[in-house]
Amino acid sequence: MWHSCMRRDGGMTMEGMKMDGYGMGKEGHEACGVRSHWHPLTCARVGAACRCDPRGTVAGSSPCDPISGDCYCKRFVAGRSCSQCVPEFWGLSYDLGGCRPCACDFGGSYNNRCSMEDGACPCRPHIMGRQCDQVQPGFFCAPLDYYTYEAEQATGHGHSHPQLPGAIRVEVPQDCLDYDTKETPGRKGRSRHQHSPLRVPQPPFPSRRSRQQPPKLDVEEVVRDSAGRMVTWTGLGFARVRDGAGLTFRVDNVPYPMDYELLLRYEPESAEDWEAVVSVSSQVLPTSSRCGNLLPSEQMYRESLPHSQRYVLLSRPFCFEPSTPYEVTMRLQRAGVTQRHPGAFILIDSLVLLPRVSELPGFHGAEAAARLEELERYQCLEVFRMAPPHPLAQACARLVCSVSALMHGGALPCQCDPQGSRSSECQVQGGQCECKPHVIGRRCDHCAPGSYGFGPLGCSPCTCSAEGSVSQLCDKVSGQCRCQPGTVGRQCDQCQPGHWGFPACRPCQCNGHAEECDPRTGTCLRCRDHTSGRHCERCQDGYYGNPVLGSGQQCRPCPCPGYPGTRHYHGSTCHADDETHHIVCLCAPGYAGPRCDRCSPGYFGAPEMEGGECRPCQCNNNIDASDPEGCDPRTGQCLRCLYHTAGPRCAQCQPGYYGNALQRSCRRCGCDPRGTLASHCTDGTCDCDRGTGACACRPNVVGKSCDRCAPHFWSLGRERGCEPCGCHPTHALHPACDTVTGQCQCQPGFGGRVCSQCQEHHWGDPEQECRACECEPLGAESLQCEQDNGQCRCRLGFGGLRCDRCQRGYQEPFPHCSPCHPCFGRWDLAVGSLREGLQRLGAQVQALREGGSALPLSPRRLRELEEALGHVEQLMGEGDSPELEQHLDQLAQADMQHHDRLAELSHELGGLNRTTSDLQILLGTVAAAGFTESYRSILASTEASRQAEVVANGTAGELNRAQMTQRATERALQQRGDIFRRGTAAARKSLRETQKQVMGLSIARINEKICGAPGDQSCMHASCGGALCRDSAGTRHCGGIGCAGALPVSARALSSAHNASQQLDVALGQLGVVAQKMQEVQELARGARSRAEEALGRSQAARSRAEKAMAQLRDFIRRIKAFLAEEGADPGSIELVARQVLNISLPSSPAQIQELLWEMRDSISQLEGVDAVLNSTAEGLAAERRLQVLDRKEAQAQRRLRELAQRITTLQQRGRDARHMAQQAKDGAQRATTTSGTLSQDLAQVTQRYVVLKNRVGTLDRVSGGALQRVSQLMAEAQDLLDKASNSKRKLEDLEQRFGANERTMAAKVTRLQALEQQVTGLLQEIRERANAYATC
Repeated sequence: MWHSCMRRDGGMTMEGMKMDGYGMGKEGHEACGVRSHWHPLTCARVGAACRCDPRGTVAGSSPCDPISGDCYCKRFVAGRSCSQCVPEFWGLSYDLGGCRPCACDFGGSYNNRCSMEDGACPCRPHIMGRQCDQVQPGFFCAPLDYYTYEAEQATGHGHSHPQLPGAIRVEVPQDCLDYDTKETPGRKGRSRHQHSPLRVPQPPFPSRRSRQQPPKLDVEEVVRDSAGRMVTWTGLGFARVRDGAGLTFRVDNVPYPMDYELLLRYEPESAEDWEAVVSVSSQVLPTSSRCGNLLPSEQMYRESLPHSQRYVLLSRPFCFEPSTPYEVTMRLQRAGVTQRHPGAFILIDSLVLLPRVSELPGFHGAEAAARLEELERYQCLEVFRMAPPHPLAQACARLVCSVSALMHGGALPCQCDPQGSRSSECQVQGGQCECKPHVIGRRCDHCAPGSYGFGPLGCSPCTCSAEGSVSQLCDKVSGQCRCQPGTVGRQCDQCQPGHWGFPACRPCQCNGHAEECDPRTGTCLRCRDHTSGRHCERCQDGYYGNPVLGSGQQCRPCPCPGYPGTRHYHGSTCHADDETHHIVCLCAPGYAGPRCDRCSPGYFGAPEMEGGECRPCQCNNNIDASDPEGCDPRTGQCLRCLYHTAGPRCAQCQPGYYGNALQRSCRRCGCDPRGTLASHCTDGTCDCDRGTGACACRPNVVGKSCDRCAPHFWSLGRERGCEPCGCHPTHALHPACDTVTGQCQCQPGFGGRVCSQCQEHHWGDPEQECRACECEPLGAESLQCEQDNGQCRCRLGFGGLRCDRCQRGYQEPFPHCSPCHPCFGRWDLAVGSLREGLQRLGAQVQALREGGSALPLSPRRLRELEEALGHVEQLMGEGDSPELEQHLDQLAQADMQHHDRLAELSHELGGLNRTTSDLQILLGTVAAAGFTESYRSILASTEASRQAEVVANGTAGELNRAQMTQRATERALQQRGDIFRRGTAAARKSLRETQKQVMGLSIARINEKICGAPGDQSCMHASCGGALCRDSAGTRHCGGIGCAGALPVSARALSSAHNASQQLDVALGQLGVVAQKMQEVQELARGARSRAEEALGRSQAARSRAEKAMAQLRDFIRRIKAFLAEEGADPGSIELVARQVLNISLPSSPAQIQELLWEMRDSISQLEGVDAVLNSTAEGLAAERRLQVLDRKEAQAQRRLRELAQRITTLQQRGRDARHMAQQAKDGAQRATTTSGTLSQDLAQVTQRYVVLKNRVGTLDRVSGGALQRVSQLMAEAQDLLDKASNSKRKLEDLEQRFGANERTMAAKVTRLQALEQQVTGLLQEIRERANAYATC
């Protein structure tokens, strides 16, 4: 690079020139004023840059050497330009060191050289990570005890096998073995769990009986189940090795040539020390450089196996190499003895090869010491000695993984079994796969002990029966457990065929009719010979007999009337009658009769014919199936239909009923006879439609039952139906009326049935208007007035249209109207008559003023006037005539007479007017004057009133009667007043006495008698309560514990009565049990008696047969002797007799004679039934003992009943006392109720309670009496049972004596038969001799 600069004068200068180059010479420097080569013209030098990588160059100085140009590099950086890391480092950076160490794992990588770019170390197979310290998925690091060889998989050898190292010991003498078997348990040594330092010479050995069984193997596998115990082994369990025997382990999978420590894991069975003589040898010569130069190729070890330890490490390692098979053979024997004991065993778990890691390359060099120190610090090697190993520390796990990768050239594949494991990955440390249920092994490739059936779902537990199996282990494939004798099944939970009742298996009791029974219940299966039942002890349905083994009977078909399986068999089963021995059939449904040859009620047919059958009567289930006359037994026609049905099939409802006969829903027709047509009714019962139930209604009657009139009609029950209402069209609210009374609903003011009259309490013309009577209730007799004028019927003293004022002759004010003075009545009548006369005159005057005649014209007068008028008209028609003139003269005279009469009437009218004026003035004066003046005026007018006396004489009688009535009324009132006064005085006197009694009453005394306390305290503090006290629940509180009142005493008496009743019930139950047991005893006694009688009958029959046979034999012998004694017997006849005698089948040898004797004895035993009689006698004696026990229980029950009777008597006395106290309390309560008003309600409640209490006490009395009666009855029954039991006991004693006599008789018969047998033998011998003599004649 060229650099140039100018001086201040325009020339070149060196100021500011950077010194970062190298290679500038001295001449240059001198020419330009410095030590450098300068260009002659430009004063510039020529040189090269340092080219140093700033990341690897040391900072703070010149980056490179000025002469050589080499850069000054950091510690772990190399290269001319400091751009590379030194070996085993990587990652050039600005760090202080420049590069970072590779730190490759010494086992996971091939070396410690990593990539300069990313620091990746060269990993061994299946190792990953930058430092090669991680394992790929599906691979693992092997632990140090990975090469473990299980003893149960090794080859076992007996003590004399030539391959076993060490000398063979002699066996312990037999006498020592016998002594060991006789040792007490205390001398047999301690168990292995006691760890006592004391050495017991001999362990517990099997007894002599056990040695008689098949001898155990010298080496046998002991499988252990890890369920419920601490695991102290590896694999499946142990190898149990006898004293002096041995094992051979084959080692052929060592991965790395090096020294290995040999570790032996074991477990003693007793507190004895053992020793192992071990031989390690190779089958071929080693070829590796590590092990090939070592001699000899076989090494011997003798190691002690203390009973207090569980493993031993052999004293020297052994060099193993790959591809070379080795055998490790060991003899195991007790230490410290010279003889082997065949009953001593030791459990060997496994042999382990532990590599000596110190020989590996990773433990040499600079970092070896730190790694060895870490192994020792965390005891990484000691962890793998115990079984199973403990969890590793993190540092140990890292080192062990490095050692595994170094030994195996990488990681090992998991190889998890696809069936037994849950996934293909395993644990990094140890390689344990995740196993399915009941699957074990590192690869999950076999079932755990106690399971079987390795498959995709894992393994299934053996579940061997604890009672029926030898152990809980089973076959790995089939799952078959090892069963104890007498048990079968996969789980050994079943009895052998022909047995039942696991685990207490016993033979099936099937009476010879079946071979198998239910394994749980013992019920026989598939009974033959037409038998059934739990033990095939009874015949099947359709057969009869006694199939019990030994009875000599079999099941025979029932003749009902045909046999089972035929079309003529109509029974279900049958039995033989005990007395008549006739076959009694139990018929199938629909059949009846002793042989099922007729139909049962409700069925029909011809069952007595071949192929005939009984069918159900088709009566739609509407007859009584038990009624023999319900249907015809031949035709099946229904005769007695039920449920209100009728018809040949009872398919219709009866007349007068409707519904569905097939559903039994016929109901009575609800027709109302009043509304139903008479043609449909008979004797008050009407028919309806059988389907719908609708009735035939009369006119204007509606409803399904014809029970109501149609709208606007009423009067149900008329012959022509209901009548129309006929309500008034305007006075009724609507045309409908009441269906019973016909009453229409009227508008206000109108009444009557059809609203055509005025309403009650109204009057007037209904066609025009009805007005209210409005009678004054205080003055009228009723609220109803006269219909035509509205006048109310007033009471005495009241008057007016509405009886709302005082009547004339009575004084105001209304309604307190009082009669006037008696004299008023006399002159008032006169005044009244005058007023009436004035009114008539006034009416006549008014009529005259109006031009009319005041005289009344009667009909006769009118006819006379008409006749006169007609005569006048006739005269007018005839014209002038003397008669007309004469008639006119007569009329003029009559006219004059009328004028005179009119003048007289006018004069009388003036007098009447004056009289009226005087009366008016008088009335005014009377009205204006007071009572005194009125009285004087009345006295003054007495004279004038005498003129009216004639008119008033007509009312004298009525006045007299009124006076008499008044006097009678006064006398009655006086009498009533006297009675009232006397009653009042008596009531006052009684009230005073009652008040005195009330004052003398004490509620405290009543409360004390009833509840037991005076009641002078509040309810909260009163322990016995009171009349008005209530508890927290709201119920009345009266009485309690310690209270002596009538109510608590009665309550306690009632409770005692209940307890006594319960005790009596218990006693009744016990007596019932006693009675039942007595009945059982009686049945047993009757059975024993019947069996004894049967045995006696058989014995007598056997005796008669024996005597008959004996007589025949004697006769035969006599005849033979007579024949032989005859002199004239020819040889041919004698020879013929001899041959016939020789042909007789008689015993010819002592064995046959003995067999014949046994048969005769068996026959006698079967005929006589001696065993049955003895058994019956034993049962009778047992029954007698039970009777004695029952006697004692009966005596106890009688004592208890007597105690209960005494308690009941006490309770009765207490009940009577309580009843007496209750009666006294009731009397006091009734008196208090009569005399006291304030306490009437409470005392009434108390009285009611006492009534209830009295009833309860009475009930108690009745219950107690009934209980005593029941107790007496039970005592009588118990005495009766005791008498029966005593009689049974005496009968059993008699039977026992008879049995003894029978036994003696049978013994005599046996003796006699033996003597007869000897006689027969002698006769036979004599016959043979005679036959031989005659044959040689």
